[in-house]
Amino acid sequence: MISVNVAVIGMGLIGGSLLRALATAGHWVIGYDLDPATRAMARTGAAQAPKESRWQVAPSIADAVVAADLVVVATPLTAVSPVLDQMAGAGFAGLVTDVVSVKEPVRELVARRLRAGGMRLAAYVGGHPLAGRETAGFAATDPALFHGSAWVLCLEQETNLDDWLTLARVVTGLGARVVPTTAEQHDRVVAAVSHVPHLLAAALATAVADPLAATLAAGSFRDGTRVAATAPELIASMCGGNAGPVLDALDEVLGRLDEARDALDSDDPIGAVRRWAAPANAARTAWPRGWSAPRQIPATPEALLALGDEGGWVTAIAPDGRTVTAARPV
Repeated sequence: MISVNVAVIGMGLIGGSLLRALATAGHWVIGYDLDPATRAMARTGAAQAPKESRWQVAPSIADAVVAADLVVVATPLTAVSPVLDQMAGAGFAGLVTDVVSVKEPVRELVARRLRAGGMRLAAYVGGHPLAGRETAGFAATDPALFHGSAWVLCLEQETNLDDWLTLARVVTGLGARVVPTTAEQHDRVVAAVSHVPHLLAAALATAVADPLAATLAAGSFRDGTRVAATAPELIASMCGGNAGPVLDALDEVLGRLDEARDALDSDDPIGAVRRWAAPANAARTAWPRGWSAPRQIPATPEALLALGDEGGWVTAIAPDGRTVTAARPV
């Protein structure tokens, strides 16, 4: 394994878990968070960690990035812009990635705040680990959070492939499955599978409020509303930051709910609802899919993006960087 000097800016659930996971994997890691209480908690955690898995906590962004080769921006979308400005002010000229749940807005911010500002940035590779929970804060962090999870790494026309592969090595070293795609494709898909479910959970959680409902609510209500416990600021950031694709996905779901309403209002509501629910039953019981045996594919942008389009992922990078180990869903 190649050790990398990493700075993690933002030590909430994702950033703090990443800080701990990177340190456990043998990387030199330093973290920073705007909240002094979070920094204090992270320092205490570092002192209690095994000696070979400790991390450092910086007093400022400038102090965090000064010795880093890689900076991970792990803040909400609304905080990315000032973080980039402070990185630029500190003269950081290495590799930047992020873990924000929308990618096109961050890509645009990087272009405006770093490259357009005259900063000599080696590369930006947009990232998004699909490993969130409804809990938040450093106290909820888990160094094993990313093991087995999908982790998008965006591959755009301007992306340097060597930098993409470097970051993919770091991510797969944490046990995650790297999914190559573009920012546009990512934002379209997560609108449907992540962002709209947060809106539906919030709507369902507030639609039933009488005391008897609270007593009788069981598994379907619990599972359907779990992510409604996510901080409203995070729901607003992910959905509002991806408003266009979320509107499209929400309209699709509302159309399906209108069909359910029509079925209930028909002459045969039982039969009509059964027919309406059948495709959903087939889709849900077929998920998650199995996957193929790992095989080697060329480490080219074309092959990697084709893999992502098929729903496949990368689990390892060859030492020479010419091939990757990949699996596809079956």
